[in-house]
Amino acid sequence: MGLKITVERTSAPKQKPETSKLGFGKYFTDHMFIMEYDAGIGWHDPRIVPYQPISLDPAAKVFHYGQTVFEGMKAYKTPEGPVLMFRPFKNLQRLNRSNARLSIPSLDEDLVMEALKQLIKADEDWIPSEQGTSLYIRPFVISTQATLGVAPSEKYYFMIILSPVGSYYEEGINPVSIYVESEYVRAVTGGVGNAKTGGNYAAGLKAQQEATEKGYSQVLWLDGVHRKYIEEVGSMNVFFKVGGKVITPALNGSILDGVTRDSVIRVLKHWNIEVEEKTISIDELVEAYQKGTLEEAFGTGTAAVISPIGELNWQGDKLTLNGGNTGPLSSRVYDFMTGVQRGTVEDPFGWIVKL
Repeated sequence: MGLKITVERTSAPKQKPETSKLGFGKYFTDHMFIMEYDAGIGWHDPRIVPYQPISLDPAAKVFHYGQTVFEGMKAYKTPEGPVLMFRPFKNLQRLNRSNARLSIPSLDEDLVMEALKQLIKADEDWIPSEQGTSLYIRPFVISTQATLGVAPSEKYYFMIILSPVGSYYEEGINPVSIYVESEYVRAVTGGVGNAKTGGNYAAGLKAQQEATEKGYSQVLWLDGVHRKYIEEVGSMNVFFKVGGKVITPALNGSILDGVTRDSVIRVLKHWNIEVEEKTISIDELVEAYQKGTLEEAFGTGTAAVISPIGELNWQGDKLTLNGGNTGPLSSRVYDFMTGVQRGTVEDPFGWIVKL
């Protein structure tokens, strides 16, 4: 790795919140990791420091041209004591793919993993242990060069912050209602839809706001060219069980290559359940619903792991799935995935990293 990570411990530890009040991304631990990049020098000065605000010039490129990427992953505290992480190198590899798409210098994945281990160790007592809780990990890169020229930045910050989070499903896993979006577009092939960058999420806020006003939890995005092919659900990948087979939109350059998505595909194949990555039109899905072969649907992502879909609204027609209840496959996948992540179910894939 070459670079030595320095550690400055806080002299004023924060009071930890009650588990019942955690929510998602509302509280942050005592420390953070930061490393800087300068053209001609490379990444340098990796350090763990007390959690604190950062100071940026108003002309920093991140404010004007959105040159930024991020990741999301979790660490779990087991009853026996070890802290577990789920496929962290998969996230770091994707972080570097996002970096490449946004013209951001690549990161040494081994160095980042070592920084992550040391940061979690420094704030290990922040990790909640109750069922469904975890430590959310947010690595991100921002461009910091103070100039308004439209070109890749010559300066960056790479940072990692940590946040204890509560259970996504406080009252058990429950289906969500989804509004199929036909007006707004999130991403197109050739753009940055397959990179985890802030602009993708900003592009979805208006549609999400309008869906919420209509009483729906998430938006199902269609492709930006034909407005008919299914892509993602909000910030999640999506799966459908049709006639006994599980199908999910094929990665086409505008869909994020989700770590949970990849994991679910591998789990289903491990169970000898037929799964296919393919182009799926909304018309095809509606036809399956009308024929009674659309059995289940669920989203996958780091926050919820599995999010069952109980209803789809397409042009005013409501498609109720599995009686609006969580389907048996969704429940099985959720129980298996969360069990592997928390160390209570055997990991047949070698995904878990013990810290």
